[in-house]
Amino acid sequence: MDALQGQLLVASPALRDPNFRRTVVLVVHHDEDGAMGLVLNRPSDAEARPILPDLGETLADRRVAVGGPVAPTSLLVLAEFAEPDEAGLLVFGEIGLFGDETEPSAAVRARVFAGYAGWGAGQLEAELEEGSWLVEPARPEDAFSRPETDLWGDVMRRKGGPYVLVATMPPDPSLN
Repeated sequence: MDALQGQLLVASPALRDPNFRRTVVLVVHHDEDGAMGLVLNRPSDAEARPILPDLGETLADRRVAVGGPVAPTSLLVLAEFAEPDEAGLLVFGEIGLFGDETEPSAAVRARVFAGYAGWGAGQLEAELEEGSWLVEPARPEDAFSRPETDLWGDVMRRKGGPYVLVATMPPDPSLN
């Protein structure tokens, strides 16, 4: 399988894990040893600015997002960089993660994540094969979507075809 870095993983309706139900995950790293991603559409109540005040006006969202169930007390900063060389890890285009040496002023816009999603060797590939995830190319605006938007539904509609109907599905179809 080709590396999925820079792609979105969109939870299929069949995915029942509460950590990932109706999520959109940006794959920030993927190789034969496993994968790492950030859940883009799970805001928390924690304010980002008091935690990382140096990011100031570059914060695209005032709240810290829940990046995934792994290492929930660690913080990762995803940013758009005017100079992609400033990223600690470039994910796609000008979008990347802060590294230890990244200066806050290098960010055009940024989001803060607590934790991340992780998969061991072959685990993500197995989940893709069983239909837990749909893959869609990421766009910069996906990485900085506002929490009040329906990113999951927006990406499903973008995929087109039968996914347009899936996007209208309520979170719990049994209540329909």
